[in-house]
Amino acid sequence: MKINSLICIFLLAIALVDANHYSCGVIPCGVGRICLTLRGFCSCVEIPHCLDVVLTSRVMAQWNDNSGRRFTQYDVSITNYLDVDITQIFIGTDCTLQLRDYDSLWNVLRLPNGELTLPSYQRSINKNASYTFGFIVVGDRLPNMAILAVTY
Repeated sequence: MKINSLICIFLLAIALVDANHYSCGVIPCGVGRICLTLRGFCSCVEIPHCLDVVLTSRVMAQWNDNSGRRFTQYDVSITNYLDVDITQIFIGTDCTLQLRDYDSLWNVLRLPNGELTLPSYQRSINKNASYTFGFIVVGDRLPNMAILAVTY
């Protein structure tokens, strides 16, 4: 169990380092910041100070299969508190997002680098509105997720 924890921490560190490629101009925003582009102006905002867009998750269901494996279904809402539509968003994940299977993620697109973004059929998140996506993971732990970049 300790080795799994160490591997997960190592992968999280790699994911966070790799996920810092979002930048304003030539300066990467870095760990703990969101690359926020509003009306053509880009700024790196500390996550605790970014109240314009928020992720909220909730457990929808939990169950065990016949072999005793535990699964949890989550819904995650992206809430846009600004009076401008979100046209692009990137959400970082790590090894804690262990999907039950390939089809256990809906209403969001998972990119090859593991980041989540809006699917092609959802072109934006309206002003002062929310958009919800969901997934089923192995276990009962909420996966780590963080907003990396938002364009309004």
